Amino acid sequence: MSSSTERPRGGAAPSTSDNPWPVRTVARKIADWIHRLGAVWVEGQITQISARPGTQTSFLTLRDPAAEVSMTVTCPARLLRACDPPLRDGASVVVHARPSFYLGRGTLSLRADEIRPVGIGELLARIERLRKLLAAEGLFAPERKRPLPFLPKGVGLITGRASAAEHDVLVNAQARWPAVAFRVINTAVQGANAVPQILRALETLDADPEIDVIVIARGGGSVEDLLPFSDETLCRAVAAAGTPVVSAIGHEPDSPLLDLVADRRCSTPTDAGKTVVPDVAEETARIQQLRDRARRALHGWVDTQRRLLEQIRSRPSLADPLGPIERRADEIEAQVERGRRAILTTVGHEQSALASARARLAALGPAATLERGYAVVQYLDSEGEFRVLRSVSEVAEGTPLRVRVADGAIRATAGEPEQ
Repeated sequence: MSSSTERPRGGAAPSTSDNPWPVRTVARKIADWIHRLGAVWVEGQITQISARPGTQTSFLTLRDPAAEVSMTVTCPARLLRACDPPLRDGASVVVHARPSFYLGRGTLSLRADEIRPVGIGELLARIERLRKLLAAEGLFAPERKRPLPFLPKGVGLITGRASAAEHDVLVNAQARWPAVAFRVINTAVQGANAVPQILRALETLDADPEIDVIVIARGGGSVEDLLPFSDETLCRAVAAAGTPVVSAIGHEPDSPLLDLVADRRCSTPTDAGKTVVPDVAEETARIQQLRDRARRALHGWVDTQRRLLEQIRSRPSLADPLGPIERRADEIEAQVERGRRAILTTVGHEQSALASARARLAALGPAATLERGYAVVQYLDSEGEFRVLRSVSEVAEGTPLRVRVADGAIRATAGEPEQ
């Protein structure tokens, strides 16, 4: 029955719901596809080594430090024994292996025939290449560094459990500012699990609104021990964080790439504890100094203003404020009297001149002449209007005349002219 159900390896018909493939067929096809890959070179970190005495085959787990991906590796026990120094968890290696698919359990593994530990020189070269890449992208640029808050509401601390780095940060920070609030997340700080755990802790603290600054701290160690803090994924995560990050890795000579990406680099965890919070004693002394300076400045200003007021009060205008006003009032009154007299004098002169002109006008006027006995004789012209008679030749005998004297006028008729 089994032989009639399974098709030849190269000529199996497509699977359908009516004609499905058995598990062994699928497993063999997967194995065929995997075996076609051939031998490959694989780089990763060792997370678990199983090499029992007396066995010919050893097992280890090879993990990608930048992702949650791992594979099982099998190799002859002699390969592990030939490594000098012996391999340990967290070591970076390059493995030459052939992918192998185990049909019985449906598992994939790598069958290694060569294992090469990654040397310090190669690790440093890779870190240098990554440093140049991140620098070219601007992740180290000073202008993208964010200033640390003067007094953070809360401080996030990522460090190893019960480590000296944790103790140094907490003790020094609390000694400077006893009320500082810490949220500590303990993670692995070396080995294959360090980067994923630190990334999760960073994400958690960055999302906490009570955390204003994050400290990543670790004590000193070898290049391999500090390798997670030069991981590309971690560096990019720190650069993308919304909360300022302080790097306090190792000792002064240690300089992982995290120091260059972080917003502030501290030489030691102790230095980080002194950096994230101010010193309450120093700030109290500074406040006292500022208060003394303000007091002296205020006293100096008050003294200056008092002297100015005294100088102003000592001036004559303020010593006798009504005197100048009264003197000015007398002057104004004198000027008003002078003006009044001048106006009266002018009016008197003008009145005298007017009277004189009136008298001259009256003396020269026709009314005064008539009062002296003279008369004005008028006649009617051809147009019926009275005209002054100036010559006897202007009227004929019998012409009506009008004689105007001082107190009125009389009518008369022209007679014969007399010689």
